[in-house]
Amino acid sequence: MQGLTRTSCAGACLQSVTVEFASGEPLAWTCPSLRTARRCRPGRADQEAERQKRDDDLQLIELGNSGFSLIEVQLVREALMIEPVDSLEITVVVDNVTDSLSSTPKLVETEFAGAWRRGMKWLGGKCLCCAAHGLSCLITVRTGGAAHSLLFDTGPDEWVFERNVVRLGLDLGQVGAMMLSHGHWDHAGAMPRALQLITLTNGGKPVPTYMHPDMFSSRAIIPPDGRLMPMEDIPSEQVLAGNGAQLVITRDEQSVLSGSFYISGEIARVTPFERGFPGQHRLNEDGEWELDELLMDERFVAVHIANKGLFVFTACSHAGLINVLTHASSRFPATPIYGVLGGFHLAGPTESIIPDTIEALDKFNLEVIAAAHCTGWRAIGALATRFGNRVVPSAVGKTFPAVKRTFRRNQFRTRTSAMSVDDHRQHRRSKCSA
Repeated sequence: MQGLTRTSCAGACLQSVTVEFASGEPLAWTCPSLRTARRCRPGRADQEAERQKRDDDLQLIELGNSGFSLIEVQLVREALMIEPVDSLEITVVVDNVTDSLSSTPKLVETEFAGAWRRGMKWLGGKCLCCAAHGLSCLITVRTGGAAHSLLFDTGPDEWVFERNVVRLGLDLGQVGAMMLSHGHWDHAGAMPRALQLITLTNGGKPVPTYMHPDMFSSRAIIPPDGRLMPMEDIPSEQVLAGNGAQLVITRDEQSVLSGSFYISGEIARVTPFERGFPGQHRLNEDGEWELDELLMDERFVAVHIANKGLFVFTACSHAGLINVLTHASSRFPATPIYGVLGGFHLAGPTESIIPDTIEALDKFNLEVIAAAHCTGWRAIGALATRFGNRVVPSAVGKTFPAVKRTFRRNQFRTRTSAMSVDDHRQHRRSKCSA
């Protein structure tokens, strides 16, 4: 990004960042990690988020009033919330399916291929991962000589999670943070064991664990026949803290691990056809079941691969895949979305919206569509028919070894307007005088 530099801070450092334009005009800005530096309780989180939003809005207004253009303000806003990385590596620790036989593009390594690379002597069941209904990904980014790893969900069961970690030869001691995408058992069941495995290998250091306050409610599905089908609760705050979690519970968006990962706030619901999780209810404070189809505690993670764009991780897409991608695009309008991995929840009652979803997905022009978990075979087939080799179905044990930055100059000049502030001002003056 020309004409704009950022001095970044590490994690929740309670420091400030300084953004300096090519013109030499500095802008001091409160580090986004300030809001994640403490354990936020549900009530306090709302106050923190509102206070931070007011501060951010005031500084953006002040910047705009100082003569900077809208795109300049937006570039500052994006640069403060997410740091471009040189490469992204993804390991699928838990997923619904296992598949080492289907052909894959070069950017994907199957479970079998990875096992042979790590020294497997012969192919057998004891060497392989276990598929289970759920999702967990180990996401690692690198910038220069620095690396940061985030554990995105843990799947439904500690036995499955630990078995797969061992089979894949993963070093969980490198995990700098863990994030739960939403409050469902098939994503949270192994959280206590994951925390144990991380702290056993990181010297006992607490693990920043990012969650939403509404995740802890008891939930159930009530289908049209009226049957109550309760879900297992996710692990409690006390259990997680007791196993090494440094809880960060808030509704607010967050920038974590030196700005390498963006964790969204609550996802805006804008499409008319994505209506949440049909039949889901939650137990309210009065002990009564109330409709909870929107599942507002769901959030996504994004990584910015330099000169490629955003890679979005959406565990279940109860908010709707198009709502997720629209939210990401709206939050970072100067950066295109390069790819998405996750469950798209287009199976069962939501199969009816497959055509609308595929039609709306086309406008994002994604390079990688890694359908996982709850997407459903009908949706994967329809996606492959429409988008061809850009669709890379996920499977347990698959790795995306290194999605690296490119160095094609001016690749995003039309999207990010990589001119300096002085260039923008000269451009405006020339337009006014024309």
